[in-house]
Amino acid sequence: MKTLSLVHHELRAFAETLPVPKLDAEQLTLRRQTPPVYPATPDVPNVSVEERRIPGPEGAPDVRVLVYRPTDAAGPMAGILHAHGGGYVMGEPEMSDGSNRLLAAALKAVIVSVDYRLPPEHPFPAPMEDCYAGLKWLHAEAAALGVDGARIAVKGESAGGGLAAGLALLARDRREVPLVFQCLTYPMIDDRPAADPHPHTGEFVWTAASNRFGWASYLGREPGGPDVSYYAAAARAPDLAGLPPAFILTGGLDLFLEENLDYARRLSRAGVTTELIVYPGAFHGFQMAGDTTLSRRAEQDVRQALAAGLARR
Repeated sequence: MKTLSLVHHELRAFAETLPVPKLDAEQLTLRRQTPPVYPATPDVPNVSVEERRIPGPEGAPDVRVLVYRPTDAAGPMAGILHAHGGGYVMGEPEMSDGSNRLLAAALKAVIVSVDYRLPPEHPFPAPMEDCYAGLKWLHAEAAALGVDGARIAVKGESAGGGLAAGLALLARDRREVPLVFQCLTYPMIDDRPAADPHPHTGEFVWTAASNRFGWASYLGREPGGPDVSYYAAAARAPDLAGLPPAFILTGGLDLFLEENLDYARRLSRAGVTTELIVYPGAFHGFQMAGDTTLSRRAEQDVRQALAAGLARR
C-alpha cells in the first residue's frame, strides 16, 4: 500500500481492509454470482419508487428503469436521468437506491435510473443507447411524470458518469432532448492508457488493470486504439462546445483524477460553465467507507450543484 499515507485520515482504516483489487473475466463471473449487498434503504416516506419497462432502442429489448417521484411536490418538477456505476460491466439501479431516494426528496425532482445492458455480453453502443432511450422517455413522458421538460439533467458515477458525459454529447448532436446540466461523479471517460501514469492514483478500489478490462469489455476490443466513438469515451470528443453546464467531482487518489481534470479544463475552454471539486486523499468510490465528513460533503456538493443546474432553463 504505497499510497496509504496519502489517504484521508477518515478513509484510512477502510482502505487498510480492502483486498487487492482485481477484475478480469473470472472475477466478473464470481462477482455476478455473488448476491449484492447494498446499504440499508433510508426511510424517505415522501418519495415513491416504481419499476417500469420502457421502449428500448430500435430492435432491442425494453429497458427496465426505476422511477423516483416526490409525492409532496407541487407543480412540474425537474427531471434527472441517472446511470449507475460498475466499471461498465457490473451493477444495477438498486445500488443507488438510497441516494436516489434522498436526492429526489431533497431536490423535489423525478429521477429515472436505468438498468442498462452490461458488457461484455452487450458492448457499446448497447449501454449508451439504453440510457438514451431512458432519457428520451423521460422527456417524452414529462407531463405524465410531472416533470418540466425544460429542466432535465443527466447524472452518473464512475462508468455511470462516463455514460452521463456521453449522453450529454449524444443529446447535443441528436437535438432531440434539451439538457440543462450534467453531474459527473469521478466519471470514467478515457479509454486511452496514460502516457505518463500518475504515480499516486489507482491503488484502491479501481486500478489500471481493472480499468483496462472494463474498457475492453465495453468497447468489444482493446482500449486505446483508433476510431473509438467519443460517445463511448467522452474525453475523445474533439469539440465540447454547446454542452450543458457541468459539475465534476473526483478524488485526489482516484485513477480518473487526471482525465477528469483535463475534461473540466477542456469544457471550460469550450465555453461550458464547469465546476470541479477534488477531494484530497479520496480514492475511487470513497463513499463506500461509510458516514464520513468527505462522504457528507460530497453528497451536499452534488445536491447543491444539481439544485443550481436544474434552476436553469
